[in-house]
Amino acid sequence: SSLVDLPLKNYYRYVVPTMDDFSSTDYTVYGPKAFFANMPLSKTLTMNLDVPEPWLLEPVNAIHDLDNILLENLGNIRTLQAEFELEALVLTGHCTEKDHEPPRGLQLILGTKNTPHLVDTLVMANLGYWQMKVFPGVWYLQLAPGRSSDLYILREDKDDGSQDMPSSKRITIDDLRGKLVHLAVVKKKGKEQEKLLVSSDDDDHSQEKKKGNLKSWNTNFLKWATGLVGGSEHSQKGEGTSVEQGNSGRRGKTINIFSVASGHLYERFLKIMMLSVLNNTRRPVKFWFIKNYLSPQFKYVIPHMAKEYGFEYELITYKWPTWLHKQKEKQRIIWAYKILFLDVIFPLALEKVIFVDADQIVRADMGELYDMDLGGRPYGYTPFCDNNKDMDGYRFWKQGFWKEHLRGRPYHISALYVVDLLKFRETAAGDNLRVIYETLSKDPNSLSNLDQASEYSHWWFHFLNAFLSMPRPYCRVIRI
Repeated sequence: SSLVDLPLKNYYRYVVPTMDDFSSTDYTVYGPKAFFANMPLSKTLTMNLDVPEPWLLEPVNAIHDLDNILLENLGNIRTLQAEFELEALVLTGHCTEKDHEPPRGLQLILGTKNTPHLVDTLVMANLGYWQMKVFPGVWYLQLAPGRSSDLYILREDKDDGSQDMPSSKRITIDDLRGKLVHLAVVKKKGKEQEKLLVSSDDDDHSQEKKKGNLKSWNTNFLKWATGLVGGSEHSQKGEGTSVEQGNSGRRGKTINIFSVASGHLYERFLKIMMLSVLNNTRRPVKFWFIKNYLSPQFKYVIPHMAKEYGFEYELITYKWPTWLHKQKEKQRIIWAYKILFLDVIFPLALEKVIFVDADQIVRADMGELYDMDLGGRPYGYTPFCDNNKDMDGYRFWKQGFWKEHLRGRPYHISALYVVDLLKFRETAAGDNLRVIYETLSKDPNSLSNLDQASEYSHWWFHFLNAFLSMPRPYCRVIRI
């Protein structure tokens, strides 16, 4: 009678391969299995897997929602089945520069002899960490063309910076344990004093241009936000050199939209959000989704949706680094993906992206937001509305920790925001976010909602002038 919570919240089964997994008559492999019996019928459960760090697994066969399992709703059978598959392996490594800090922002590419650039990433500040998605085989790792290869070369143990060094490092993936690669680099002779991360607008001309564009940004954004609030259905055709033509009749520069979702309910919301974006623009649209937690049904439907409605899509993934404090709940892990890994989860060629929460409905042309000048900042965020006083009790930033630290500054939310990925990488914003998250996340009282890690970081960025606070009229489109 003294219990206020369930004494047991987690149910584990250890899965190992056995000889029974292999057919005795043909080449069929059944795979190891886990069976859970006598589970509570009326409690909502979530299925998740704890796997070796180098493994990337995904569900490939599951009729029911694995995020919201309620066995009493399954009828007389009351049996749920799910099948997972090892999709790929993770190649991880650490990059070092002798007598220096890790070369954060250094760009790496991985491929084969015939196709040198299949995967890319950049080096983080923490331990010089980097990771790439790979399959068994022989790979070649090298510095990406551009500033990385202009300043650096790979270093062997006996090398001292001469120019005749290997241009790539051969890596063989020959088992399921993954691979940890230690990569050493050295600056080329004559380049020792040059910085790797250099802002593209450090010069005076760029600063003057930024000031002029900021006025134009505010004017254009107020116009765009008014249309979004009013639900106008205007659309804008591509202008200037944007003359691309697709099968769907869409023209102009592609708008890149990023979102995260898990569970059948939010995947339905996600489809509605996608259609609302497409219905309000005539420009090409490409959607980016975190593959890790999407259901098999969604991954089956999305190619048919792309063909029917004329858009592109790409499924991306990133393995949570072992050194970064990890969340235990699946939903909190998913929230983190839209905050902590923006610099590494997308291909390096992607320059800008708009994040839209799965449960948002877009009522204006996202192309206008996509094209707006952020004044040299990596972010464009919106402040939260506070005109409805009945909701004050739910505004955690109006009291305690947040009230003290914000000191009257607006609290910014992350239901919809635009990211200049080039500027984001140039300013090492991802490293700064991960440092702040690591500090806060170890105290459970600091982050009741993981988004707060993002908002605290945005508040911190406020002092560095690192994100643009969107005009107040726009906040009215965000639900509380």
